[in-house]
Amino acid sequence: MSYVFETGTFKIQQWDMRKQDFLESAPGLGMFVTVRTYNDEVLLSKLYGPQGRFYFTSHSPGEHIICLESNSTRLVSFGGSKLRIHLEIRVGQHNLDAAIAQAKDKVNEVSFKLEHLIEQIEQIVKEQNYQRDREENFRMISEDTNSNVLWWAFAQTLIFISIGIFQMKYLKDFFIAKKLV
Repeated sequence: MSYVFETGTFKIQQWDMRKQDFLESAPGLGMFVTVRTYNDEVLLSKLYGPQGRFYFTSHSPGEHIICLESNSTRLVSFGGSKLRIHLEIRVGQHNLDAAIAQAKDKVNEVSFKLEHLIEQIEQIVKEQNYQRDREENFRMISEDTNSNVLWWAFAQTLIFISIGIFQMKYLKDFFIAKKLV
């Protein structure tokens, strides 16, 4: 089975009614590119900006349907709006560079996602360290409070025992002095 690498490039130009000419670029516009085989198998379905390059690999010979759709509904609201689409398609084995470029794009996309994940991990580690410090501080305060409560309870017990002993001695001396005992 032979595979054929195919590359397409496109550029959208929007009609400017004031200049009565096409603008060099079409800001805010984009193209949704869909590539299907004659069996209706989708080979590519992706949203691009006002210009772009798309790649797909044909696994079977025959016709392919390439559909370019604008992502904007603004053109419908202005009756005189026109679009010019420049489209270039290269077919054949000579586009191995395109496959390499597509792989580089994929690598760049993955590296961007990886950098984003690394930033998120660093943020999570910072948050964990902050929570760990807060928990350690809370634990130390709780241990100090529990220790103070224990010592206060011990001090109260000693005070109550000594007051009790004092009262018993004082009452005994009082009763002896009054000759009640």
